[in-house]
Amino acid sequence: MAELDEIRSFIAVAETGGFGRAAQILGLSKSIVSRRVSRLEEELGARLLSRTTRGVSPTEAGIEFRARSERILADLEEAREAVAQQAGGVAGRLRIAMPLTFGNRHVAPLLRELALAHPRLELDVHASDQFVDLIGERFDAAIRIGTLKDSSLIARRIAPVHASVLGSPAYFARKGRPATPHDLAAHDCLIYTGTAEQEWTFRSGKRWIALRPPGRLRSDSGETLMEWAAAGLGLVVLPNFVASEAILSGALEHVLLDYPMPTRGLYVVRPPGAFVPGKVRVLIDLLVARFSGTPYWDPCQIAMQERGISLEEPWRGQPEDETGAREHQPA
Repeated sequence: MAELDEIRSFIAVAETGGFGRAAQILGLSKSIVSRRVSRLEEELGARLLSRTTRGVSPTEAGIEFRARSERILADLEEAREAVAQQAGGVAGRLRIAMPLTFGNRHVAPLLRELALAHPRLELDVHASDQFVDLIGERFDAAIRIGTLKDSSLIARRIAPVHASVLGSPAYFARKGRPATPHDLAAHDCLIYTGTAEQEWTFRSGKRWIALRPPGRLRSDSGETLMEWAAAGLGLVVLPNFVASEAILSGALEHVLLDYPMPTRGLYVVRPPGAFVPGKVRVLIDLLVARFSGTPYWDPCQIAMQERGISLEEPWRGQPEDETGAREHQPA
């Protein structure tokens, strides 16, 4: 087991590029991680890491050793999973990242059920709207809302997520309602800063309009923006599930419904690899069972469907503005 600890420490340092970051991920002191890697290098009689003032990177021998070690650890994990399943249930530590609002409202109760069903399973949950590096920060899975960029991660789309432009009756009485996306230039807009994407995109016929809305009020919290919008401070783009209660109560109202925004997705993503650990598999199965059917978690969407209002954009193409294609980062 001591050798396995040394190997895990080496892999963590190689992945993160530093002893300090590796120690933080492993929950150990930097000195312990350093000693483990040094001991492993002594046992192997080879330098595995190149240490410079700019960071740490694997040597040629380190690259080869890491590849083989990762296969060994994967085989060991698979063997443990097989034994655990025979004993009933899943075991081990499941490290998950989830978005703040959706996670606290809807995923946390699901994780409670998961913990009760599998008493030998440890949960380590990171709730934040900030983008996390699954591989570098050693997460087993992440729940994400938005548009995923191409990557080596394995993603499963669970459900569509719809966003809209919203404002309060008091704001509309004071500033009027925008009739087209271009009218937003004359309005106060509340800007979400939790992602790299700062544009509001709308479908107009068979093309997309991408605008950077003006606004002096910004936040990385959807809840904060919703409160500001309900208070009449401006227009906001929010997923409907975040603002459902305010929409259904009349505190916020939709505008620009004739210009649908791109449909996002609710995804679960995991690191690459053919083997899916049992602890990740039960999480994915539970997420699919809970969220892929009727969107109970988005009562606004259900109400709009019952009224015959669709938020789906019927034509799908590359979002573009007047000057051509515009690449969008994931939300």
